[in-house]
Amino acid sequence: MSERRPRGLLDTSVVVDPVRADRLPLESFVSALTLAELAAGTHMSEDPQERARRQERLQHIEATVDALPFDGAAARAYGRVAAAVMVRGRKPRGRRALDLLIAASAAANGLALYTRDPEDFAGLEGIVEVIAVA
Repeated sequence: MSERRPRGLLDTSVVVDPVRADRLPLESFVSALTLAELAAGTHMSEDPQERARRQERLQHIEATVDALPFDGAAARAYGRVAAAVMVRGRKPRGRRALDLLIAASAAANGLALYTRDPEDFAGLEGIVEVIAVA
């Protein structure tokens, strides 16, 4: 693998299903939107043990990774992101909306986006660098 980048934004897929640290940037961030997804996810399981695992994951991420706000710069970047996926005939809402908002957060902060699901970000070349990790 090539040299690790100094900084990057982790997609929710990387936080939920972690990868080896040597595949990630030296300094990782998450979007506040990822924290929202994780917080909601703690309530989506009927299994108390699974809910506890999800809560533990959320608390670990909150304690160890800085969260970037979805701010005005991210909102403006989302306009470019939405336009890019619409050009490809896709809609920037529904199931993929949070993914695209997270991509806008990465773009607004000049960070590469690390994800397990690179196909979710197809068409964003030139807006945000997407790095697939396994």
